[in-house]
Amino acid sequence: MTNLASGVRLDACGKTFDDGTQALEPIDLEIAAGETVVLLGPSGCGKTTTLRIIAGLEQPDAGGRVWFGAEDVTALPIERRNVGMVFQSYALFPNMSVAGNIGYGLKVRRVEAAARSREVLRLLDMMHLSGMGERRVDQLSGGQRQRVALARALAVRPRVLLLDEPLTALDAKLRESLRIDIDRLLRTLGMTAVYVTHDQAEAMALGDRIAVMSHGRIAQIGTPQDIYYRPATEFVADFIGTMNRLPGQCHDGVLRVAGGSLPLPADGHGADHAMFRPQDGQIVAPGQGDLAGRIAAVFFLGNATRIIVELDDVQSVVVETGERRAFREGDRVGVRVDPGGIMTLRR
Repeated sequence: MTNLASGVRLDACGKTFDDGTQALEPIDLEIAAGETVVLLGPSGCGKTTTLRIIAGLEQPDAGGRVWFGAEDVTALPIERRNVGMVFQSYALFPNMSVAGNIGYGLKVRRVEAAARSREVLRLLDMMHLSGMGERRVDQLSGGQRQRVALARALAVRPRVLLLDEPLTALDAKLRESLRIDIDRLLRTLGMTAVYVTHDQAEAMALGDRIAVMSHGRIAQIGTPQDIYYRPATEFVADFIGTMNRLPGQCHDGVLRVAGGSLPLPADGHGADHAMFRPQDGQIVAPGQGDLAGRIAAVFFLGNATRIIVELDDVQSVVVETGERRAFREGDRVGVRVDPGGIMTLRR
């Protein structure tokens, strides 16, 4: 497949609806050709509105511009932007076969029948659907239908592939399988892709970069590692994974908290709280850690054990460990925190 991928740039793209609701504050976003950017955030944060502006399904407010490469496409409708779209609901044609669905966009573009047939067969093979071309879509599983939807979007060789919560309707095991397949396809084809989700694991697995959105703004954009280990705000830290947050009083570079004290990072002078991920805590013998408490609950997760440690009547922390030793509820323990994992953030 010829790589026609375009970079995408949004300049001051906001969206205010007719009833006065501002769904999106003016944002700037640049996506390189061949890059996958995930728009991540809770419902109502503006991520789908951003996707629809890129697609041409919504027009940005006055002054906003949308660029595909060097081309200003702001005024172009979706049918002239050459984008592929994949939705949560599949949006397949029930009266067409699998092959008919995949080849529909090529037929509309008047691609001759033999070339269309070759492309459909190639995509069926790529999507692990060989031999299913003549089946009706209602004879397919949910995962197979989503593969057909993805094949249909790719058949027209789009400049940009847009995916709006495509895996939400599937069960957990199937989501994991399709997530791997989508990642493989995007990287093999060198597609420029914008992927909308509220699922943090999906975002981490698929995104070259993640744009975390909140209240119509981009709160932070960066690599998955940046977002996870170096969140810019407390919202980002709390939204991505589990975060321990302990209030306290600062004294000589140390934060005194429930159950002990934590060393503050160099940029944390004067902070009234400290935060750390569960993986940055370690259960140690009483008196040997930064914090002291009692094990309140233990959850075996398969790949790790999650331990809730009560520090006092109000505060508790979560520790995750790969250790195979037994942890018992009620035991007194210490919690040692990796100094490199301690952070203080603006609200």
